Amino acid sequence: MSDFDFFSPPSPQEAERAQAYLKQAERDSALIPGLARDLNTRDVRSVAIIGAGTMGGGMAMCFANLGLPVALQDMTQDMLDRGMQRIRDNYQRTVDGGRLDQAVMDQRMSLITPTLEDHALTQVDLIIEAVFEDIEIKQNLFRKLDGLAKKGAILATNTSGLDIDEIASVTHRPRDVIGAHFFSPANVMRLLEVVRTRDTSDEVIATLMDLGHRMGKVSILARVSPGFIGNALLRNYSREAQFLVEDGAFPHEVDAALTAFGYRMGIFAVHDMAGNDVGLHTKRKQILTRPKDRRYTDLIIALCDQGRLGQKTGKGWYRYEKGDRRPQRDPDVEAFLISESTRLGLTRAPIAHQEMIKRCLYSMINEAAHLLDTGVALRASDIDIAYVTGYGFPADHGGPTYLADKIGLASVYQDIADYHARFGVWWQPSPLLERLAREGQSFAAYDQQRTAARQQGAKA
Repeated sequence: MSDFDFFSPPSPQEAERAQAYLKQAERDSALIPGLARDLNTRDVRSVAIIGAGTMGGGMAMCFANLGLPVALQDMTQDMLDRGMQRIRDNYQRTVDGGRLDQAVMDQRMSLITPTLEDHALTQVDLIIEAVFEDIEIKQNLFRKLDGLAKKGAILATNTSGLDIDEIASVTHRPRDVIGAHFFSPANVMRLLEVVRTRDTSDEVIATLMDLGHRMGKVSILARVSPGFIGNALLRNYSREAQFLVEDGAFPHEVDAALTAFGYRMGIFAVHDMAGNDVGLHTKRKQILTRPKDRRYTDLIIALCDQGRLGQKTGKGWYRYEKGDRRPQRDPDVEAFLISESTRLGLTRAPIAHQEMIKRCLYSMINEAAHLLDTGVALRASDIDIAYVTGYGFPADHGGPTYLADKIGLASVYQDIADYHARFGVWWQPSPLLERLAREGQSFAAYDQQRTAARQQGAKA
């Protein structure tokens, strides 16, 4: 097992190197192999957003900030009214804070037109849906859009992890379909995952990447895969954290280890802030088809069944006093976890903070290697900048793959192989990680070699 000290802060020089690396990673993320530098993008002069909730409203603000007219559609007038008020309140807070002129707010608000009508979708250049995260609902919507949208319009989905190839397959224009995964709140968060399907045209990819850049976002290109890049790592991180509390830790202990490492919030506090019911429908459906050869945790589903949705209900992994978002330990949750461990036949035992950090981080590193190996991610640096920008990974540590290089891939691989022997299928080492460790390589060297190979191929 590696003796790397996760709780020793990087030196000022190390932190400076990590920050310089991330700046370069952000620049590199805009370089897409195979796309000509002079490729024409589509002319996007108007946008429609379907869904006036928090996500849809935030996206509408992003485009209005660019000076583009936005049609914001929803099913009821009440939904539209609440959505527009939320947008107005967001802008007003910026004005009140002295960061925006009232005249600019008024101009941007005038660009956003709420509508119940489908006619608003027929003439725009880009449509992005932000409806309920269910594949059948999204497919039905795209069938409808296929008949409504004008020729050449880009049809984008804000799904956080569904199969966009399946969504595109119900249209007669799969080359125009793409993923535009904004992060909530979209008007604040800088990360944008642009997800290409097997058919998405190069000019559509270039258009979305360019729009993200114009919005001031870090645009990362991914291929279709469950969770794409960001949520694929998050899924492993979150699952391992929940295994830890089944094995003997409590939520406050895991979160304390993560904040001591450098996260501003631990994973359980984050779940409570976001809402434990996020993605609940998908989680329930997955139970029916998941493989039988591995361990699962359904703790979040159980908490939701108890009404413990997080901050919004005053209780989740923690409890919350009225008007206070600071998490407090909850003896009811801790008693529930002890009973769940017993029900699962697990013997609880204390877990060191070092072990907690390893299991959380190494599960992400192994998944990062898998995403690189399968071509879901273009570069290790893309994964790092995505995770620092969108998921709160401590910037001074440079990102999951940057940290893995610092520890040494041979050491990381050996620990993951040991976890595989102890815990089973979830810890199956990535073949790429195994190869890089065996050859004494690093993720950074892997990126450099692939870049050189692509450049050589382009010259040939």
